[in-house]
Amino acid sequence: MNFMNGDGGNPVPGRKLPGLKPGNFKKVGLWGAAAVVLIYLGSTSFYTVQEQERAAILTFGKYTNESSAGLHFKWPYPIQEVITVPAELTQRIHIGYRQEADGAVPVEDEAMMITGDENIVSADAVVQWKISNIHDYLYNIDDAEQFLRNSASSSIRAVIGSEKLDYAITDGKTVIQDKVRELLVELQNKYSTGIQIIDIKFQDIEPPSGQVEEAFREVTNAREEKNTKINNAKKYENDIIPKARGEAQALLERAEGEKKSRILNAQGDVAQFNAIYTEYVNNKSVTESRLILETLETILPNAKIFITNSSSDTVNYLPLNELMRSTTSSPSASAAPQGGDAQ
Repeated sequence: MNFMNGDGGNPVPGRKLPGLKPGNFKKVGLWGAAAVVLIYLGSTSFYTVQEQERAAILTFGKYTNESSAGLHFKWPYPIQEVITVPAELTQRIHIGYRQEADGAVPVEDEAMMITGDENIVSADAVVQWKISNIHDYLYNIDDAEQFLRNSASSSIRAVIGSEKLDYAITDGKTVIQDKVRELLVELQNKYSTGIQIIDIKFQDIEPPSGQVEEAFREVTNAREEKNTKINNAKKYENDIIPKARGEAQALLERAEGEKKSRILNAQGDVAQFNAIYTEYVNNKSVTESRLILETLETILPNAKIFITNSSSDTVNYLPLNELMRSTTSSPSASAAPQGGDAQ
């Protein structure tokens, strides 16, 4: 439906549209400009910092402050501007290879280096790092990742260049890692990069592929076998030595017990001898006879003992054994009934 007609486009015939006064155009323009200014101020005065970020605030292009995660206010541009960096995020760079969707892609120019004994070795490493100082990170280095890559590669070459190939690919990997990390930290502090080195890990330290790699692999296997045998020997040593020490200690304790037992027995014998000697001093003849009888009983337990007097023509003797037997049987004889007089 078309409402246009010959009345200057008035949709309602016979009625005149109200006109705008010249001052109204100016007011509308001012309000529009004010709205645009407000929208601009609102869009440039508030900013958000994510959880793993920190923001550097620049006032007239000069670093003046920092802010952490959250919603913040600043003066509109160009008075202040904000640069956010992932300062709370642990980042990684790869030396000697690049991690892509299809897997690891080697970078030979970075990986190949010369050892202290003039052999070629391939070294791959991962460097973990964080931003520790936003001001230094933004103003002291141009390309932080490239600087870190160059300094890490330089540190690795410096350390491996002072070590022999055999040591680098076998026992020295951990030691080389520590030395590279120390050197890399020293470079960051020297140039005030604002980068904190968290760790560096070697993925591989090995000779170039081919016959050389196969030969060194055999050397590595032989060395590992050697270390295994050494560990087994140490395990056997740690098992045998404590047992031997225990047995030796047991022997010493038994010997000490035997020693004390013999000393006590000797002391008892001495005490017994001293007691006999005291009796001997008091009554020599009685003690001497008693000792002779006791000795005879000991060496001749089944012998019959007679005491004789050979000074006369007839042999007089004292039958001790019969007297001892009659003494032991006398209680039973005395208990028997008296049938008559003894003859």
